[in-house]
Amino acid sequence: MTKEIRAYLALLEQFFSVEHTEEELLKMRAEMLKRIEFYQHERLIHLIVTMSFAVFFLLSLMMYFSARQIGILLLAVLFLIMTVAYIKHYYFLENSVQKMYKFYYKVEKVE
Repeated sequence: MTKEIRAYLALLEQFFSVEHTEEELLKMRAEMLKRIEFYQHERLIHLIVTMSFAVFFLLSLMMYFSARQIGILLLAVLFLIMTVAYIKHYYFLENSVQKMYKFYYKVEKVE
């Protein structure tokens, strides 16, 4: 997904680096709406997964402090690693979609 988003942002930068006809801008606007909608859905799913892993981490940490078993601590560490990885990916998704919004605003008023 990261490669796909980076490639699409590069395509947008290349597209907006030159002048286009109104018809081309309208076509790009329609395509951008589809892509933004798709990436917003992806962002929502990753937010839910990120929050779930954060909750799992906190629950397993509380379980460790009450039971003091090394297996539970290892589980908490695993959830922490996954939470950090998902936060990093979610951060990338969020910033990328925000960049797409800025490109979309350039063609928003074309009709």
